[in-house]
Amino acid sequence: VIDTSNSMINYNWGLVQRKLQEALQAYPTVKGIQVMNDDGVYMFSDYAGRWIPDSPGRRQAIVNRMRSWFAQSDSNPTDGILAAIETFWAEDKKISIYVFGDEFTGNSIAQVVDTVDRINREDADGNRRVRIHGVGFPVQFIRAPHLQTTGIRFATLMRELAYRNGGTFVGLNDFRP
Repeated sequence: VIDTSNSMINYNWGLVQRKLQEALQAYPTVKGIQVMNDDGVYMFSDYAGRWIPDSPGRRQAIVNRMRSWFAQSDSNPTDGILAAIETFWAEDKKISIYVFGDEFTGNSIAQVVDTVDRINREDADGNRRVRIHGVGFPVQFIRAPHLQTTGIRFATLMRELAYRNGGTFVGLNDFRP
């Protein structure tokens, strides 16, 4: 789930591409991949609602498409996270969601956390259906302190979602590639 807002594209895009490649390299073989933006818009509409088969060629197509994928979004990962859980969770699969973003423009962090808790329920062993990870890009911190709140809100949201959903949140310390 990748934030494709103006702040991400104009200031973070080179680093986003690099971090996506690193995430793909961390998992050299998976059963399927999917890429959507924070509004739930798929990178490849031909694969909407289904997995992209994993292969070196498909991975290269994802990396290549990232260079020109500008699906305007609202800097709120909620829709993408919920769409990913509802569409791709399956009892017989282990699924992780990676959220790349720099700000949260939604109304309520608590409401998002509560909604994800309700949809991404725990099993009998206390494990969630889907693990949620986050990568925060700190471009908002080049702004005046009073304009940094959306970046702080993204970090707060993703730290809590990662904590509750068996994932990890990484806040980068530089937005330059």
